[in-house]
Order: sequence, then structure tokens, then C-alpha cells
Amino acid sequence: MRGLLPFYRGLYTLSNRQASRKAGIVGSRCGLCGTQSNSKPQPRFGLLFDIDGVLVRGRMPIPAATKAFEKLVDSQGRFVVPVVFVTNAGNCLRQTKADQLSHILGVPITQDQVIMSHSPLRMFKKFHDKCVLVSGQGPVLEIAKNVGFKNVISIDMLRESYPLLDMVDHNRRPKLPSNPVVNLPKIEAVVLFGEPIRWETNLQLIVDVLLTNGNLSSSHQTQNTPHLHLVLTYLSSTVSFCSRFGHGTFLVCLENIYKKITGKDLKYEALMGKPSELTYHFAEYLIRSQAMQRQWELPVTSLYAIGDNLMTDIYGANLYNRYLEERVARKNPKAVAKMVSATGSTTAVPREEEIDSLWESELALPSATSCKSVLVCTGVYNPNAEVPSDANHCIKETVFHGHRDFIFDPGLVEPGHIVQDVAEAVDLIFEQEKFVPQ
Repeated sequence: MRGLLPFYRGLYTLSNRQASRKAGIVGSRCGLCGTQSNSKPQPRFGLLFDIDGVLVRGRMPIPAATKAFEKLVDSQGRFVVPVVFVTNAGNCLRQTKADQLSHILGVPITQDQVIMSHSPLRMFKKFHDKCVLVSGQGPVLEIAKNVGFKNVISIDMLRESYPLLDMVDHNRRPKLPSNPVVNLPKIEAVVLFGEPIRWETNLQLIVDVLLTNGNLSSSHQTQNTPHLHLVLTYLSSTVSFCSRFGHGTFLVCLENIYKKITGKDLKYEALMGKPSELTYHFAEYLIRSQAMQRQWELPVTSLYAIGDNLMTDIYGANLYNRYLEERVARKNPKAVAKMVSATGSTTAVPREEEIDSLWESELALPSATSCKSVLVCTGVYNPNAEVPSDANHCIKETVFHGHRDFIFDPGLVEPGHIVQDVAEAVDLIFEQEKFVPQ
């Protein structure tokens, strides 16, 4: 990670390639009523805040965050622009995180302004009636039911029903032989919320579920293709900040164990959490919803993602921006013709139905046409790292710590702007948007 930092030193401002684009007003299909007075400015943009390292350190606010929110909240305690807080944490409910942020930042924040790593699961309604096994920390059963699942099994419940499967810890082995308590339904999907406490237990039972196609009373079938649905909701790096092991490292173990046994790659039904596009799409939906609740008639066309981590916040914002640009290009005949000319094939142009089916068709298509990334220097990113003589050399030798299914692309970790802190970020965005709150 340190090898990447010098490459972006001095990239304080990228050219704003995205001009303002006309977008249809989304309120007509969403039950908007009443009119909005033109006496107050109506923002055409929304803000996506990372939390740790941007707004808080531990349970203490970063001073710049207090300054920033003085401009973002009016005298009545209402946000003057749509705001969403996006975190890769997945060990609590949205309401819990909203309450924590309200207390720390001193501003009223609702759960509909918070996106946990698991929040986009609300879109996956086709899974809500299935029997799912959940793995992670915290109140995993409550979290799963809160996002819509009706039939949930935890790793602990599975271990209690099949005590002989978890045999690594000799102190926890059954003292006497016991028969499996087969009172659990067949598992149809596995949802990974985050890194568990007992890795060996979770690895063993998840692999058992995958190899038995959800029926632990049957024998292993290593030739099963494909395995049952696997949903990943927390895309932390393989090695996180300060080289701490997290969910990314747990996934490396799970993926390699499965491949060692079956000879096949583990496949995911969906990946969410930053930098997944799904997370940013859900954030855009919440931004749009806030604008409609306030009866702002102008559509939100620009998103600004403010974060401190190149591999999650910046990568994710730029990846979603690329998706938005492709959507605009598909509707522009000249852009499509240019793409066909460059590639020599029409198959290189993604079709509307191919792309938009990824979003489960549960949310309206985005009104935003751009998602711009802003990097702050109060968290993971270190602007004072040693600069090697050859930046290109350090790029070539960089080890990508992101998830296996995300390819390292230098362009995706190139921030649109680098600022000192979140207060400067808000000032910059207001200036870019020519927005003056009243």
C-alpha cells in the first residue's frame, strides 16, 4: 500500500471531465407531493462520508468534522444537502450506528442515512425467504432479520446441531459420541457479514455446508458445480490498516481451502461493501430518497465520496463513476459509435438490460451521472510517506491487497481531489457546485 502513495502525491485536482448533464426528475414516479419554495437553494449533489479516519477516531470526533457539520446542518437541525454515511463495518444494526454518530457528532442522524456493509442486502429480496447461514460478529441473527431474511441460522446454531463437525479445539469436543440433532432445515445460501471470532469453526462449517449443498446430514460432494449461493457483505482488504488481519484474510483462507478440496474457485452470488458498486448504488438511492422527502424537485446528478482509503473509498467511488459514465455513454449514439470504432465490435458496448439487472431491479435507476472521489489526510492515507525516485517502479512492485475478484487498476485509486480534512472537502465541494446554504 505504501508503494502506491507517492504515485498520487500532488494529484490535488483532476480535470473535471464530467460536465453537468441533464437528467429527468425522479419524483414523478415516487409519490412526491407539494412544492418546494425557490427561496432556498436546492442542491444538485449528495455527499457520501466514510466514517473512521474522516469523521471520527474511535469514539472521538475529528475537529474538522465538527467544523464541516456546522455548514451541513441548518438552525433547525436539518441537513442542507443529502448526506449518507458509508462504512464497511457490519457488526451492528444501522440504527445503532446512527445513534453512535448522532452522539459523537452532535447532529441528528437517522438510520436511513447510514449504510453498513450488509445494508444492500435489502435489495436481494429473492433470498429473503430462503434459509440462510450467517457468519460474523455481533448480533448476526438480528442483523439478518433486519435486512429482510426470515429464516436464519447462525454458526453457533449449526455447531450445536452437529457437534462432531467442529473438532479442532480438543477442549470443545463432545465428551461422549453424540448423534446429530437434525432439526435444522436445508441451508440454501451463506451470508458472510464479517470476520468471525473462531476462524477454525467457521471455516470448517462453511466448507461443510458448501460441500454438502446445504444438507449436513449427507456426505461431501466435491464435484458439485455450482455450489449453493454465497453472498459476501464485507470487502475489507486482505491486509488491513497496520497489517491487521480482517475479513479479507479470512476470505483468503476460505477460498483457498475450498479450492484445495475441490480444485474449483469459490464463486460469489454478490459482493457488497466498499468498493463494490452495489454499495454506491444503494447510497445513491438513499441520497435520492432524502431529496424527495425534502421535496427538492431538482434531480441529484452529482455524488461526492469523501474517504481516507485509496483501496476502498477512492477505488469504490471511481468504480461507480465508471458505471455511471457507461450508462450515459449507452444513451449517447456518438459515444457508442466511438466505442465501436475503437474496439471494432458492438459486443464491447454493454447493453442496458445486462448492466441494470445487476441491481436486482429493486431500486430505480440512478439519476446521478457522476461520482467524484475526495481523499482526506486524517486517516489511512499518509501524504508524508517517503517518495521513491521512480514512482512507476513502485507501482509495478505493489502487491494488491484488495479482494480476489477486484482487479488492480491504477486509474481507480486516483483521487479526484486530495484535501487536508473533511472541512476542506466540504468547502471544496460547495465551491465546485457553487452552492451557498442559507
